Amino acid sequence: MTSSPLPAPPAKRPNGALLTGILALLTAVAPLSIDMYLPAFPHMAQDLDTTATGIQLTMTAFLVGLALGQLLIGPLSDGVGRRKPLLIGSFVALLATVVCALAPNVEILTAARFLQGLGGAAGIVLARAIVSDTSRGPAAAKLLGVLTMISVIAPVVGPLAGGAILSPGSWRTVFWVLSILVLLMFLGALFGVRETLDDADRNRGGLKTTFKVAGIVLRNRNYTGYLLTFCFSFAGLFAYIAASPFVVQNILGLSETRFSLIFAMNAVAITIVSAVAAALAGKAPYRTMISIGLAVGLLAAAGMLITVANGTPMVPTLVLFAVFQGSMGMIFGNATVLALEEAGHHAGTGSAFLGSLQFLLAALVSPLVGLWGEETGVPMGAAMLGFLVLAAASYLLLTRKAPNTVPDAVPNTTADTTPGSAAGTDTHTAV
Repeated sequence: MTSSPLPAPPAKRPNGALLTGILALLTAVAPLSIDMYLPAFPHMAQDLDTTATGIQLTMTAFLVGLALGQLLIGPLSDGVGRRKPLLIGSFVALLATVVCALAPNVEILTAARFLQGLGGAAGIVLARAIVSDTSRGPAAAKLLGVLTMISVIAPVVGPLAGGAILSPGSWRTVFWVLSILVLLMFLGALFGVRETLDDADRNRGGLKTTFKVAGIVLRNRNYTGYLLTFCFSFAGLFAYIAASPFVVQNILGLSETRFSLIFAMNAVAITIVSAVAAALAGKAPYRTMISIGLAVGLLAAAGMLITVANGTPMVPTLVLFAVFQGSMGMIFGNATVLALEEAGHHAGTGSAFLGSLQFLLAALVSPLVGLWGEETGVPMGAAMLGFLVLAAASYLLLTRKAPNTVPDAVPNTTADTTPGSAAGTDTHTAV
């Protein structure tokens, strides 16, 4: 079987300020919806006459819908274009969010949350694909860095925003606010996003071709390496997100207000580092930034495991939280841009695997870190370190300095058979 480089997307239709703002909104709404209602869990269980587990299942349903939605919508968009799936997904998410606000029982809420995630997935997966369609090199890296930063920070600040809404309102108010955000997302897609994938670049042949393209993308060793680097790193971060409320409040004995402040400060840490990484795009090798992020993250995670196994002293624990979360800012955006660059014109499929695995791992991590109860942080520290080890191993063993080659593309999936751009090759500069 002959091999050829996966074609890079053409540099066309540069992103304007309006489109950038719409893409940011598309990226933020679904991650915000993950846990914005988290502070209302006790009241929701009482109001809907269910258990804490029943309410937790509404979050799991959303994460499963979000993962499956990306797997469906991403490859679909490679065949029919980006705009139609984006509009349909956004509209489904809007209807489902309204149903969440009106839900009379937990069963309807759980079903609506699944549909909310399924439709909301369109915003995440297609925002990245649209960037890959319209930009490449440093320009793509900067914008993808910003979008990735938003998708990572949104679940972190979601509970803070939800707490502010709950002060004057109820848990239903949170979903009405989310309904307004999803409506804005739908209107932005309707009036501000035009089709970015040309007919000549679309997959032909229906479902069979879709599966074949998925196989092509996943057989790209570089793509798979960056995919796993991103997703395992995010799983390590989600271990912190899921367990830190118990560590900070139950073990360290700090109040809810102080926990919220610590949570916010750590969100600032990853925001600053992500902004620095985006600013360095095109100036510093992306692989070097990923290597630095992995090294710092591994040290912080190892330090965290040692700390929580030895009494969880307050100052080292809080410092390591901030260092670990900040290190992710060097990994997420850079791994995303290199992965999508490897996917070429199949950016919808490439983005789908990134997002779906990211949130499937998040759904797995949430119960994992609570296995030993709420009075120990050892499962959290072990999960943080274990996932960072997996991320580093994926990066070192699977990615290469030069673009990887893959089997020949599916016939008629693209009209552009040129190899990756110079800018794309530069992003793989050796560490």
